[in-house]
Amino acid sequence: MAHPEPVAALWRRQLLPFLPSSLQRAVAGIPDALACQALELRIRLGRPLLLVTAAGEVALQPDGSPAGELRRALHPDRACVEAFFEHLSGGSLYAVEEQVRRGYLTLPGGHRVGLCGRAVLDAGGGLQALTELSGFNVRVARAVEGAGRRVLGRLLVGPPGRRRLASTLVLAPPGAGKTTLLRDLARLASAGVPEMGLAPCQVVVVDERSEIAGCWRGIPQHDVGPRTDVLDGCPKAEGVLWAVRALGPAVLVTDEVGTAADVEALLRACHSGASLVASAHADDLAGARRRRGLAQLLEQGAFQRAVVLSLRAGPGTVEQVEELQG
Repeated sequence: MAHPEPVAALWRRQLLPFLPSSLQRAVAGIPDALACQALELRIRLGRPLLLVTAAGEVALQPDGSPAGELRRALHPDRACVEAFFEHLSGGSLYAVEEQVRRGYLTLPGGHRVGLCGRAVLDAGGGLQALTELSGFNVRVARAVEGAGRRVLGRLLVGPPGRRRLASTLVLAPPGAGKTTLLRDLARLASAGVPEMGLAPCQVVVVDERSEIAGCWRGIPQHDVGPRTDVLDGCPKAEGVLWAVRALGPAVLVTDEVGTAADVEALLRACHSGASLVASAHADDLAGARRRRGLAQLLEQGAFQRAVVLSLRAGPGTVEQVEELQG
């Protein structure tokens, strides 16, 4: 009797319909134990097919087994690369033109395919199109339900029976689980956690890079809760103000805060009564305070709590939960 597919390896089956035959064989043949560790699949024209895990990269042979040496790995050719993009676009470049300009496409399951090729600029110097595609970075999406429960008790404010999620800033280096934590906090706030006194509420996710909800054709591929609206692919600054004006969130979630426009929008949203839950790149609070925009948000009381994550014991390691105010 065949063993059931591990949930963590489900990404292979979700990706297969978009792959040309040579890549299908390689991806389908990746051993389960290795597939469960996958973070990224790197597909480059004329170069080794690589699977990236937290432990390092693994070159893949045409049958999906580890190659050991780069020269033994599958090297996708031009026809393979062009067929992959043809499948990704559904045969219509026009249908995915806007996503291509952002540099990535989102697939069922919330997996994101980053694109590499020759940039074509418009008269103003902005990216108009991407041609001569030569590389793809398939980022494996993996929701971790329960990631937020580890810290939720320390992020609640208000009297018993009227508890709510505090405005929270999540800080971490790349790959340390910021987006995973944001996603689960959105789900918990939206669904409610009665045993902790957290009532369900309206949540809006401003998902500029389609990573929190991972929408595909307008449908979140990750569970972000039953009372959650998603502004997918929307620039943060515009999306935050749009949400406050039109969608009435009790909790507003967004990621990768950094620009002056992001900061200004979040400061304005502070006065709406919504709890803000956002993330930013920083190793710790001291590092955040050295960044001009984040320092401004912290000094002006935009956040009541800060959660610091690291990779010390793997992605999502909670190093600190700091009470800032409230």
